[in-house]
Amino acid sequence: MAATPNDAAPLKPLQGSALVLLTIAVAFSTFMEVLDMTIVNVAVPHIAGSLGVSPSEGTWTISSYALASAIMQPLTGWLARRFGEVRTFVVSVMLFVVFSMLCGLATSMPMLVIGRLMQGAGSGPMVALSLTLLLSSYPKEKQGIALALWAMTVVVAPIFGPILGGWLTDNFSWPWIFYINLPVGLLAAAITWTLLRKRETKTFNTPIDVIGLVLLVVGVGALQFMLDNGNDHDWFSSPMIVTLGIVALVCLTFLIVWELHAKHPVVELSLFRERNFTAGVVGLSLGMMAFFGINVVFPLWLQTTLGYTATWAGLATAPVGILAFIVAPILGRNMHRLDLRAVVTFAFVMFAITSYWFSTFDSGASFSTLVLPRFVMGIAIPCFFIPLNQVYLSGLPASEIASASGLANFCRTLGSSVSTALSVTLWQHRGEFHHATLTEQITPSHPAATGFLQQLSHAGFSRMESLGVVDRLLNREALTLAVNDVFWVCALLFVLLIPVLWLAKPPFGSAGGGVGH
Repeated sequence: MAATPNDAAPLKPLQGSALVLLTIAVAFSTFMEVLDMTIVNVAVPHIAGSLGVSPSEGTWTISSYALASAIMQPLTGWLARRFGEVRTFVVSVMLFVVFSMLCGLATSMPMLVIGRLMQGAGSGPMVALSLTLLLSSYPKEKQGIALALWAMTVVVAPIFGPILGGWLTDNFSWPWIFYINLPVGLLAAAITWTLLRKRETKTFNTPIDVIGLVLLVVGVGALQFMLDNGNDHDWFSSPMIVTLGIVALVCLTFLIVWELHAKHPVVELSLFRERNFTAGVVGLSLGMMAFFGINVVFPLWLQTTLGYTATWAGLATAPVGILAFIVAPILGRNMHRLDLRAVVTFAFVMFAITSYWFSTFDSGASFSTLVLPRFVMGIAIPCFFIPLNQVYLSGLPASEIASASGLANFCRTLGSSVSTALSVTLWQHRGEFHHATLTEQITPSHPAATGFLQQLSHAGFSRMESLGVVDRLLNREALTLAVNDVFWVCALLFVLLIPVLWLAKPPFGSAGGGVGH
């Protein structure tokens, strides 16, 4: 379907209040979608108790959402070409809202899991298209600001998710974590449709690549399910996890080969031929693995080992957003003056320093001691996300922005899933190792051990009770040493990633080669 000169006429960027309104609507819809990935985490025990299932079964509410969202993200480009970017985005938001309500109204676990699956499927194209719509509506010289605003919603939402989820669950009930999406989603969809319906992108009646779609659904589904459940089933000692791993490997290998030769690929893997796209996405995905590893294990350690409540663990992690909020708009305004590779290098160095700082804490660390490195880490967040989004989009034509953003978001999501699985597994395994090592010191020949046991005996503890107290103390120290190991590994990964960034080649220009012009 050939474009006529009229079709190709560039649209003028939005101005003034229309641009502000659109930015708020798109930012809130993105915030809502990313928030829903983490807001459920703290509510799982309440949900499981309310629906009469075990907490491990309750985690299906997290897995099902991540699974459907991960499958839909790479399909964003095809959906946008087929139905138009604005229409796809608005329908995506509306589906998300409808299935959020059904999740809140669920009376059984299967009903909630199906609701979460459909909610995740609806949300898939939202994040990628929100960036595409923002870039196409902003003037070329202000696209750095658009990127900064978008990146901040994606970064800050997972940090505030557990705090908001904990507060709503404690003060109201768990369905409210889903009900709050209704006013936000309806408003975002109404504003976006009103402002952008006359700016709809050109649609193409491209056929669906059925083989590619099946390989994507089965391959990504098996991989996501394996990552979510591997730790509970002791990984590859479980036949189910081995089977899932083989299915994922076979399907994803065939998917790559098929999509590179398909006439109408459902996933635009040819984008990886672009040097900056590859360097940017690899840096973003692996950087996200290290960054997410810290953000998963830190609150877990606070709650399970140091006795923090969900709310206090949230408050200990939240200060990371303060400097990020302050730095993001300044960076967005000055991106064109900076070498983006140097900015991301600074971010990775700061991440490495703060990760190493975390690895020096003991189990007696005070709240203020724990909060300080989280606060300092905040300066690196915008320097990591904003430039890398600009790097992978640089040099791409406007027509490929949706596909590129969808594929990059998929890789970022996958990085987060892999990180969650690996960091929790590493933490538990290192905890067992340190527990065994520390236990070797509890012998009659060790004066500190015998002295402590005698003190407990004089305090009225029986021998079994004394050994129980010692075991709890050893467990606390072992898990603290293990969390130090995870932080140390993350610090090392950040340092090793720095050379990857320098494979990108300037100029990095405006995203999409001047989208909207």
